[in-house]
Amino acid sequence: MATPRGVRNRNPGNIDFNPRNDWQGQVGKEPAGRFAIFDTPENGIRALGKLLLNYRGKDGMPGVGRPGIDTPLEFISRWAPSSENNTLAYAKAIAKRLGVDVRDSIDISKSPVLREAVVGIIIHENGGNPYKAEVIDEGILRALA
Repeated sequence: MATPRGVRNRNPGNIDFNPRNDWQGQVGKEPAGRFAIFDTPENGIRALGKLLLNYRGKDGMPGVGRPGIDTPLEFISRWAPSSENNTLAYAKAIAKRLGVDVRDSIDISKSPVLREAVVGIIIHENGGNPYKAEVIDEGILRALA
């Protein structure tokens, strides 16, 4: 079985490459592709976490959660647009990991919440989580720093 692209690129969230995003550890873009490549999985996980943390200041969905992006449905709608994904199923998978409803407000700045959301995204994007707990924990620590 082939290694998933996100794992090969050390970019387990499949973050699009954008030259304006000078991510820590970003070493380029996959050849003839659209996704960033990172030097280590920890830095790819850091970037994933940082993006989720940054979403809090963006406009959320009217009538969903509090102001800003703060629900699994809003985070995943921003992360994985419905033009490319079954966003509701993805958001439900993340919400289930967190033990909340897709429209419940969550505090992504809390390490355990961010960690569960990140692991859920890694599983969804790669068909599983190949990383040891220490790798995930280091990426989360870097994201929150």
